[in-house]
Amino acid sequence: MTDTVSKQAELAQNFAEMHQPGDPLVLYNIWDAGSAKVIEQAGTRAIATGSWSVAAAQGFNDGEKLPLEIALMTARRICKTVDLPVTLDFEGAYATGPTGVATNVTLAMKQGVVGINFEDQVIGGKGLHKQDEQAKRIAAAREAAEAYGIPLFINARTDIFLKETNLDWHAGLMPQALERLQSYAEAGASGFFAPGLTDPDLIGKLCEESEIPVNVMVGANSPTVAELADLGVARISHGPAPFKQAMEDLAARYVRSSI
Repeated sequence: MTDTVSKQAELAQNFAEMHQPGDPLVLYNIWDAGSAKVIEQAGTRAIATGSWSVAAAQGFNDGEKLPLEIALMTARRICKTVDLPVTLDFEGAYATGPTGVATNVTLAMKQGVVGINFEDQVIGGKGLHKQDEQAKRIAAAREAAEAYGIPLFINARTDIFLKETNLDWHAGLMPQALERLQSYAEAGASGFFAPGLTDPDLIGKLCEESEIPVNVMVGANSPTVAELADLGVARISHGPAPFKQAMEDLAARYVRSSI
C-alpha cells in the first residue's frame, strides 16, 4: 500500500466513525473546489458533493448528463484542495453491470474520495434496479474498494421515497425499503440513504431496523436536525439546496448592483 492510499484509508476510517446515530454528521453539499474550501474553513468535518449541483455548476442536467471525466476531474480538484474526507455523489456509478461499477468506483477512489453515494434508480430509465441486481452492484463496489485498499464508505441510496411524491403512501413503501436496506447491507453497504422520507415515525422505524447508519436529506417538510438526531439518524444531507440558494443570492446581488 502506497503512502497516498494509506492516508486515504485513514481518512475513510475517520469518515466512517463520524456516522453516529443520535449525533449525526451534517453535510452541506458542495459543487466544486472553491465551495468545498469555503465549507472547510467554516468548520465542517467532511465534504460531500451533490450530483445535481456539480452538474448544474458545469451547465449540465442531473442524471449522469455530466461527462464522467468532468465528474472525476471535479472530485480530484476537491480532494486536492481540502484536507478533509470527501464523499462523492456518484449517482449510478456511470455503469449498469457490476464490472462497469467496479471499474468506475476504482477511478473515483483514484481521485482521492473516501466515500460515494450509490443509488438504485435506473439512470436514464424508469423505476429502480431490481433488488438483487443492485445488491450485486454494491458488492462489486465493495470488492473494488477492498482491492484498492481503503474502507470506502458506500452510502447505498434508495429512491423509493423520492419517486413517490404522495407522502401518504410512504408508509406502504416501508416493507420494500427495509428489504432493500437488509440486502444492501449484506452486500457491503456502509450506510443507507433514503432521500424523500420526511415522516418522523417512518424515519425512526428505519433507524431502529437498520444495522448500518441511516442518512436522510433535509428539506422544507423535514424534521429539524435535533429531531432527526433524537430519531437515531446518523447522517444528514442538504442535496441541491445550498447550490440553489447560492445562485439565487448571486442573481439577487446582480440585480441590486445594477439599480
